[in-house]
Amino acid sequence: MTDPSLGLPTITMAVPMPGFPAHREFVLVRLNEDGLLYAFTSTEDPDLRFLVAPPEPFFPDYAPELEQDVFAALNTKDPDRLLLLVVITAGTNETTANLMAPIVVDRDSMRAMQVVLSGSGLPVRAVMNPAY
Repeated sequence: MTDPSLGLPTITMAVPMPGFPAHREFVLVRLNEDGLLYAFTSTEDPDLRFLVAPPEPFFPDYAPELEQDVFAALNTKDPDRLLLLVVITAGTNETTANLMAPIVVDRDSMRAMQVVLSGSGLPVRAVMNPAY
């Protein structure tokens, strides 16, 4: 499914994001040429958007273990087909990423969910490398 206004594939939340139960359809809008920053934008309310990034360039050792219920909710069994995105908070003095609650997207079905990795010890505000 594609959002006609932007021509982008629609990502459907299999489980709504915490705090946003009414928003289930999003598009991923690239914000720079390097593909490092994206706006995860609600199709129902374009003013609702989250700054997200793939974690690999910033946190190369980030490899959270996903529970089987995540695979079931996304209707997939192949971890290689999953795209991980971390939600970023851009601040004046530092920019942080939420490593405890990544957004997981199945590349085939375009279904997603934000996974809260409670008990993982991963930080909610991991400082990002300012070189990016």
